[in-house]
Amino acid sequence: MDPTDEPLRIGLLGAARISAEAICAPAAATGDRLVAVAARDRSRAERFATEHGVERVVDDYAALLADSGVEVVYNPLANALHGPWNLAAVRAGKHVLSEKPFASNAAEAREVAAAARAAGVSVVEGFHHVHHPVHRRLLELAGSGELGRIVRVETVFRMPPPPETDPRWSLDLAGGALMDLGCYALHVQRSLGPLLGGEPTVVSARARERTPGVDSAVTAELAFPSGATGRAHCDMAADGWTVTARVVGDRGAVTACNVVLPTRDDRILVETGGRPRTEHLGTRPTYTFQLEALRAHLRTGAPFPVDLDDALATAELIDAVYRYAGLEPRPRREPATR
Repeated sequence: MDPTDEPLRIGLLGAARISAEAICAPAAATGDRLVAVAARDRSRAERFATEHGVERVVDDYAALLADSGVEVVYNPLANALHGPWNLAAVRAGKHVLSEKPFASNAAEAREVAAAARAAGVSVVEGFHHVHHPVHRRLLELAGSGELGRIVRVETVFRMPPPPETDPRWSLDLAGGALMDLGCYALHVQRSLGPLLGGEPTVVSARARERTPGVDSAVTAELAFPSGATGRAHCDMAADGWTVTARVVGDRGAVTACNVVLPTRDDRILVETGGRPRTEHLGTRPTYTFQLEALRAHLRTGAPFPVDLDDALATAELIDAVYRYAGLEPRPRREPATR
């Protein structure tokens, strides 16, 4: 039997809204198993299990980590609970697919990474867009020479404001626009690093605070070793959605119209030689590509593009942007018992 045919056995921490799109629908498409779910409110977990075909409900997060039938833990909890429960899952010997960001700050990310390496388990960060043909084509065009020498990378991520009570507005829960949207904008910038001499560094940053310490918008100016510059902008209180990545060379430019959710817009616009063209790369969900890549990684050892080193570099860059903007990196928080 082909090892990639063996379904993953996935346990879900919580019954978060994102889970339906990020893990439940992909598992239905790929044939992977949702074997267990736990939530602080058991009745909510039971409703979620019924709606999404999860095989069983367990009493709490600790019980899910102790469940021998769970092979991979999916962590969609509030940002501040990513690091602690990722660490707890690692200590229980489980692989982890964590929603981004990987941890509240770089110090916590280093702790999780060290534990994962010591335990010999995989902990991967859910930057799902990197697996999709839109993102891959963006990088391919940037490196093809068609655009000439790359001089500028611009990533713009905007969305309407979440409700007042949303955990993304809580400092205690490691909220803020940079954590929710800006981590994507920075990750796309970092993805161009191998073509531009290495990792980008922060030149300057500014933030708009919604409440003390909690950013509703951040703009970071970046520099690459090649001399190219970058701007990563995020706004979590905008009038509408913008999710673009633009790479500018001295002979042309390319724009991904929705680099993170190409299910909504799969266009790549190429402007070179006075002959603009549009490429369509397909609207198959990014999350489905991600789950297939995770299964291949865990079953056959295939490389997973978002590894521990990648997660640590992203965490370091997020912390640096916060400091340049005059804010502190997000505080860490110990998990509750459930």
